[in-house]
Amino acid sequence: MGLMVWLWVVGLVVEMVRVCGAGLSCGLWGRSVSESLYKEGDVIIGGLFPVHFEAPEPEHDFIRLQKGAQCQDVDLRSYRWLKAMIFTVEEINRDPVLLPNFILGYFIADTCLAEGTTLSAALALVTGQEEKVSGEECSGAPMVPVIIGDARSSASMVVADTLGVFDIPMVSYFASCACLSDSRRFHTFLRTVPSDAFQAKAMARLLHLLHWTWVGVVAGDDDYGKSGVQLLLKELEGTGICVDYLEFIPKSHSQSRIRQIVERIQISTARVVVTFAIGPDIEILFKEVKVQNVTNRQWIATEAWSTSTQFFDLATIPLLRGTIGFALRLAAIQGLDAFLAQLSPLKQPNEPFVKDVWEEIFGCSMAQDWKPSSDKPRCTGLENVEKHGRIYTDVSQLRVTYNVYKAVYAIANAIHNMMACQPGKGPFEHGECPDVTRIKPRELLQYLNAVNFTTPVGERVYFEDNREPSASYDIMNWHVDESGTVNFVHVGQFDVAKGAGQELNINLERVVWGGGWDDQVPASVCSVSCLPGTRKAVQKGKPVCCFDCLPCAAGEISNVTDSTECIRCPERFWSNPERTKCIPKVVEFLSLQDTMGVVLTVLSVTGATLTTTVLAAFFHHRDTPLVRANNSELSFLLLASLTLCFLCALVFIGRPVPWNCMLRHTLFGVSFVICIACVLSKTVVVLVAFRATLPGSNLMQYFGPIQQRAGIFFCTLVQVVICLLWLLLAPPLPTESAGGEFGARVILQCTVGSVVGFVLVLGYIGLLAVVCFLLAFLARKLPDNFNEAKFITFSMLIFCAVWIAFVPAYVSSPGKYTVAVEIFAILASSYGLLLCIFTPKCYIILLRPEKNTKKNMMAK
Repeated sequence: MGLMVWLWVVGLVVEMVRVCGAGLSCGLWGRSVSESLYKEGDVIIGGLFPVHFEAPEPEHDFIRLQKGAQCQDVDLRSYRWLKAMIFTVEEINRDPVLLPNFILGYFIADTCLAEGTTLSAALALVTGQEEKVSGEECSGAPMVPVIIGDARSSASMVVADTLGVFDIPMVSYFASCACLSDSRRFHTFLRTVPSDAFQAKAMARLLHLLHWTWVGVVAGDDDYGKSGVQLLLKELEGTGICVDYLEFIPKSHSQSRIRQIVERIQISTARVVVTFAIGPDIEILFKEVKVQNVTNRQWIATEAWSTSTQFFDLATIPLLRGTIGFALRLAAIQGLDAFLAQLSPLKQPNEPFVKDVWEEIFGCSMAQDWKPSSDKPRCTGLENVEKHGRIYTDVSQLRVTYNVYKAVYAIANAIHNMMACQPGKGPFEHGECPDVTRIKPRELLQYLNAVNFTTPVGERVYFEDNREPSASYDIMNWHVDESGTVNFVHVGQFDVAKGAGQELNINLERVVWGGGWDDQVPASVCSVSCLPGTRKAVQKGKPVCCFDCLPCAAGEISNVTDSTECIRCPERFWSNPERTKCIPKVVEFLSLQDTMGVVLTVLSVTGATLTTTVLAAFFHHRDTPLVRANNSELSFLLLASLTLCFLCALVFIGRPVPWNCMLRHTLFGVSFVICIACVLSKTVVVLVAFRATLPGSNLMQYFGPIQQRAGIFFCTLVQVVICLLWLLLAPPLPTESAGGEFGARVILQCTVGSVVGFVLVLGYIGLLAVVCFLLAFLARKLPDNFNEAKFITFSMLIFCAVWIAFVPAYVSSPGKYTVAVEIFAILASSYGLLLCIFTPKCYIILLRPEKNTKKNMMAK
C-alpha cells in the first residue's frame, strides 16, 4: 500500500474515533466500493472474500468520493469460499445443540484482492454501509464484532493493524504469512491455516530429501511472498542447498519485468523452481513461461495454488505436469455440493455476484443490451450449474473451503461458550459473564482464543499459544493426461505433530516428475557430487553448492561422497591409488623375493664358487713352477680373501637388523683390505725381485715371507681398528624412511652411523688400491714370462674405476637401490681382481700345462 493510502486510512480512523468519542453523529467518509451480502441475526459475523481479483483504480488525489467503480474478473474459487461461509452459518442455525435459540447473521463483502478495497470493506462491516450513523450507535458495539478473513496476508495485516485498535478479532482462512504470528502487533488476529513457517520447513525438508541443492525461487512482491522467502532461506541455512536466483513478481505485472524473470529461469542451471506467490501472480508468470517455452523445470507450489487450475489455460497446463505442491488438509463437507448447485440468476436475481459468477462459469453474457453480434452468447439462466460449474462446484479439493468452515464453527463455539457462562464463574473481573445480547469484540476475542471443539467432519480444532492450528500439509502431485486434464494425486504428507525428523513422508514411486524426467527424480545441482577419493573445492565467487572436485593428495583419502576435506592416513599406512582407503605401506628392502636380490645373490655365489675353484686348482698344482713363481702363499691368501669379498655381498641382502648392519661394512672393509694388501705385497715382491738381480743389490732380505705376512697383518690391523672405533662410537643401525612417490613406501635400510667412519673405511681401501696401482704401473715393463704386474695394473684400474663410479651412484640411488649399487661395486671389483690376475695363470695351468715349466718361466 502506498503512502497516500496509509495517510487516508489513518485519517479515516482518527476522524471516526474523534467524532464518535464526542457523542455526536459520526460519518464514515465514503462507502465501500465493493458489493456485499447481508443477513440479519442475533450476532453478525463479518466476512472478507476476494470474489473479484481486479480492483478499480483509486482516486489518488483523495478529494472526492469514488462513485460507480466496479471490481472486475470473478474468482470462482473465492466465491465458493464465500458460499461455504453462508452454508456453514445456515448449518449452525439449524443445529439444535450448538447455539440453540440463537441466530447467526452475516455481513460479507468483496475485497477485490487489493489492500485498499479490503480495508474499505472491513471498515464498512464494522461501521455499516450508511454514510451517517447516530451517535448512540457509534459509541456502542460495532455492527460486526468479528471478521472472517482476509484471504491475503498483506490485506490481513492492513486490516488487523487498523481494527486491532478497537480489539476487533479476525479469523483468517488463508492468510498464512508467518509475520502475522507477531502477537504484540496482531493481538486480535487468529487463523485456521498454518503459518508459512511450517511450509518453508516442509519445502526445505523436501529439497534435502530429493538432493536438490541448486534451486531457483520466485515469489510475489507482497508480504506473503517476501516473508515466505525469508523463512525458506533461513531453513536452507546449513543444509548445503543454495539458491541460484531470487525473483519477485511485481504487482504491476510489468511485462518487461516478467519477461526478465522467465529469461532468468530459462538460463539457470537450477532445474527446480520454488514458488511463493498467490494465484494471479503465478498466472502472469506462466503466460510468459509458455511464450518462452520453458519446459525442463520442476515446479514446487505453495498452498496458494497447489490444487487449483483456475489460473491456467489448456496451453499452459502441460508445462505444470509433475508439479509438487503443499496443500492444506482435505475434508469432505456434507451437503455443500447440493448447496452450491442452488445457484441461479433466475431464483436469485437481486443477490450480488450471481450475475458475474454465472457469466464466468458459462462464458455467456447477461447484459440487458446484449446483441447477437456480441462476442459471448446470451445466458438463459437455465444452464446446468451442477454439471458445468467448473471450479465453483468442484468439491473434490475442499481445503481453503474447509478452513472457512472451521473459522465459522470456531466463532460459533466461542459464542456458545459465552452463552454457557455461569454468573460468578465468568472469565472477567469478579467472575462476571459477557453480555451476549451486545457482544463486545474484546470479550469475544478472549473466548475465541480458548475454543476447543470437534467439527462435524471429526477434526479437533483449537488455537495454540500463537493463535494458530497445528501444521499439517498434504503433498500433491500434478498428473496431466493427454487431454490436459489435471489429477491431483496425494503422494505424501508433512505433519508437525509426528515429531522432529518424522514430519515428512513421501511415496516417490507415485510421483510423476516435471521437466520431462517422468519416472526418475530430476537432478538439480550446481556441481555433480564429488566421488570418494576427491574433495570439494568451492569455486571462487560462487555459492558453496558450486565446487570443483579435486583428487586427494597422496597419503590422504575420502571415503564418502561430497567430502569437504581429505583425511590423512595413519602412520605406516598410505592411500590406495583411488584415494578411497588407507592401506599398509609397502615395506621395501633388498630381499631374495626381488629379482634384483636373486641376481646379485647368484653373482655373489658364482664369484665365490669360481674363486674357490681357482684356489683348489692352485693348491692342486702348488708344486708347479708357475704357482711357486707367483708366491703361492700370497696367492692362496688372496683367493681366500676374494672368496670372503664375494660372500660378504650376501650380508647386504635381507631385512636390515642390528647385527647385519654392523657386519656389512666391517666385513666388506676388512676383506677388501686383505685382498688389496695381498696384491700390494705381490707387486712389491715383483719389483724387489728384479731389483735384487742387479749387482750389489740386497733388497730381498727385507721382503721375505715373514715381512710379507707382517705387512699384510699391519695393513689389515689398521682397517680393523677403524671398524672397531666405528662400531663403538656410532655403529650402523637399521632405520625406516619414507620412499616411493610422496612417501608411499617404508624403506628399511642401514644407516652408516658415523659418516667419518664410513669415509675412513672406504678411503683406506682406496688409498691402498691407488698405491698398488702406481707400483704395478711402474712394474708393467718387466720381463713378460715372469710378469703379473701388468695384470695387477689392469685389475687395480678396474677396481679404482668401479669405486670412483660408486660414489655418485650410491648418493643418488633411492631405497633398496642404494644397497644394490654397493653390492654391485663389491662384486664388480672382486670379479675384476679374480679375472685379471688369475685368468692367465689358470689358462696355463689347466689348458697349457706344457708351458708350466721352469724353463719357460726363466725365459727372457
